[in-house]
Amino acid sequence: MNIKQEAIHAGEFLLSEGNGQISREAINVAAGAALVPGQLLGLVAASGEFAPYDPAAEDGTETAACILFGPLGQSDVMRRGRAVVRLAEVSEAHLTGLDADAEKALSARFIIVR
Repeated sequence: MNIKQEAIHAGEFLLSEGNGQISREAINVAAGAALVPGQLLGLVAASGEFAPYDPAAEDGTETAACILFGPLGQSDVMRRGRAVVRLAEVSEAHLTGLDADAEKALSARFIIVR
């Protein structure tokens, strides 16, 4: 018997968000590996593009700024995506890259981890 594991769905990490879609914005994501919904992102200072949160980096991505809403495929060029950037409650179990510093940075943007 083969067991298949279903991937996380777009926005599955959201517990609640602001009315309408005030919590979300269209963003530019740097070229790179495929990303799953719930991936924490930081803003690369030099390019203005978002990339996966990396607490050891020194390019701006060491500060969590938002959470990727839907999946993005691998790409050699910048990609457009949507992210939760403010006014939301999110499920800790569905986030990728979360640590204490990221949780604190997100709370400053009124993204509360539950």
